[in-house]
Amino acid sequence: MRNILKILEIATKAGKTTEHIKIENGSWMPLTIEEIGLGPHGLRAISVCHYVEQNGDLMRDPEMCFEVTCGEKVQMYPYSYRNDYMGIDKEVYSEVEGERRVNLNEQKDQASFARTWNRNIAEQGFIEAYRASL
Repeated sequence: MRNILKILEIATKAGKTTEHIKIENGSWMPLTIEEIGLGPHGLRAISVCHYVEQNGDLMRDPEMCFEVTCGEKVQMYPYSYRNDYMGIDKEVYSEVEGERRVNLNEQKDQASFARTWNRNIAEQGFIEAYRASL
């Protein structure tokens, strides 16, 4: 999700908070980026989501949660996917008898979806929309 990292970098350089960013962009669903604490490995975690209101409730369409690595090369690793409209809630990690397990197929699926979503975020103009909002 390099384009999410670009948006976070733009916010930081502009002196804006990265705790909660909501980007309105024409006819596209708003994009929300939120810091949500720590992920499964104790690294900084963020949620990337399109929220839509239905009958007064916020619906995620979709939401992905990522851990963000620190260091010279910052990267994002997905660990959760949720789509309220489709009734989907998938996790990469699970706990079985006190042992953490990794679902490698789910990890690959989420990484693949994140690559597609990353491309869409750029093509739909969310980076430019965020810059213009500052």
